[in-house]
Amino acid sequence: MKVLNDTRTAFAREMGPELRRPAGLLFTMLLPFLLLSLFAPLLSGMSPAGGDTGTGSPWQWFVPGMLVLLALSATAGAGASLLNEMSSGAFERMLVTPLNRAAMLVGRVLKEVVILLTQALLILALLLLPTDFRLRPLGALTGLALLTLFGTGIGALSFTLALHSRKQQTLFYGVQQMTFFPLLLLSGVLLPISQGSAPTWLYVLSRINPATYVVEAERTLFDGRFAEMSVLYGVLAATAIAVLGVAAGIRGMRNASA
Repeated sequence: MKVLNDTRTAFAREMGPELRRPAGLLFTMLLPFLLLSLFAPLLSGMSPAGGDTGTGSPWQWFVPGMLVLLALSATAGAGASLLNEMSSGAFERMLVTPLNRAAMLVGRVLKEVVILLTQALLILALLLLPTDFRLRPLGALTGLALLTLFGTGIGALSFTLALHSRKQQTLFYGVQQMTFFPLLLLSGVLLPISQGSAPTWLYVLSRINPATYVVEAERTLFDGRFAEMSVLYGVLAATAIAVLGVAAGIRGMRNASA
């Protein structure tokens, strides 16, 4: 019960500044509009890049990948806020409070996930009228649950990296960028990477990338198909990232000294 209460307290502490400064939160919410305005003209009239998805709309293939792109871009940089707190001394002041340190991490991650889900819902809502994107409610809900799991893991890993970079902050940005772009480009979010159409070495790297399986699972779920191996692989990949990230993050929080 104490851990749950501490988690709520940590979550409220993280969301408080966002709500008190709505300009920053509004700017964050503009990202879905930016993504749609940039890609909508390119997708109009195109055939699905990943093959027929049932409606013949390229949006059915592109939107699930765009949500994973959003999860990567939003949560991979979450640790930067923790770095700022460590620089200002706010993090050290929080460490001397009686809050459970695992709850501190979970509260931070929950804030990032709430913002991510809000952005994802905005994208889906914006697509319903002006495009031929077909929303399948059960598949979309399951896909958002998988996105939450994936975002939790990436966000927790970002906080873990920040904790280990507190004495050399340039390390955080270097590792984050060197990891983020390969994960993104090799996942098939923007272009399909399939056997035969891509060089063998590139295809092999894409199969090593856990984000690839999350993207494929999201596309399958948003198409309303559940009983396929791609969904199972995506769930396993997202779960592994979440477990690894949360476990590493909690350990880092507990080892952090005020």
